[in-house]
Amino acid sequence: MNTKVKTAGLSIVSNSLLIMMKVTVGIISGSVSIISEAIHSAMDLVAALIAFMAVRISDVPPDSKHPYGHGKAENISGVIEALLIFGAAALIIIEAIKKLLGEEIVLEKLWIGVAVMAISAIVNWFVSRKLYKTARETDSVALEADALHLKTDVYTSAGVAAGLLLILLTDIKWLDPAVALAVAFLIIRESWELLRRAFWPLMDSSWSKEEVGKLENRLTEMGVTYHDLRTRKAGNYRIIDIHVEVPENESVGSAHRYCDKIEEKLKTEFNHLNVTIHVEPI
Repeated sequence: MNTKVKTAGLSIVSNSLLIMMKVTVGIISGSVSIISEAIHSAMDLVAALIAFMAVRISDVPPDSKHPYGHGKAENISGVIEALLIFGAAALIIIEAIKKLLGEEIVLEKLWIGVAVMAISAIVNWFVSRKLYKTARETDSVALEADALHLKTDVYTSAGVAAGLLLILLTDIKWLDPAVALAVAFLIIRESWELLRRAFWPLMDSSWSKEEVGKLENRLTEMGVTYHDLRTRKAGNYRIIDIHVEVPENESVGSAHRYCDKIEEKLKTEFNHLNVTIHVEPI
């Protein structure tokens, strides 16, 4: 089992435990903000399961049906995760509106809610750091998406804890659904960013300006004369198509060795790189 799969499994375990805690305390206290956090964590669990499957599929080597590999499985998982989070936000908004219309919460049970939210924030902070670290090391879209969910959970859990504490101190019960609505809008913002980042690679969009600039600088340093440079990504795989100019009287063997040298040097700069070079005479 590789590092990406192990890290995705860690997210599944932590989310499962937090869901059980939040649902139990939410039912006991009647707090919609705690219930909203339980819904959020439930969506995160589904997302973690999807990410777990995606990183396993994306690491499968190319085959006859998928000669370019399976990297886009991670992008597909990111799109699904974003849509799930939109759904979670809608459920939270509905529950918060119901609570604003008059359902009561049990004030004396809220202290345990504050404690659970604080524990949730701490656990998610550590797990999200681990996910981000592995995502950066492996350039994994699926793990980055999962880390983004948990990072938002840190803020929302801390916010819910603060809201519940304010209710206990002020006895203003409408603060509970108000905090839940704030959580919902944070989730919507998060899911939109995730959807944007996961979806565009499915349309074969180019690398970021920073990455393309780095690639162009490297080619210039190598003295390569080129045109029609195209880039795209599939999960953690980077793909380049480029036209390289060589002297007209260059032999096929010499031109091939020159292209191999270009490819080898670029692969030292960019991980999981696939390069297709079209040779043209100067």
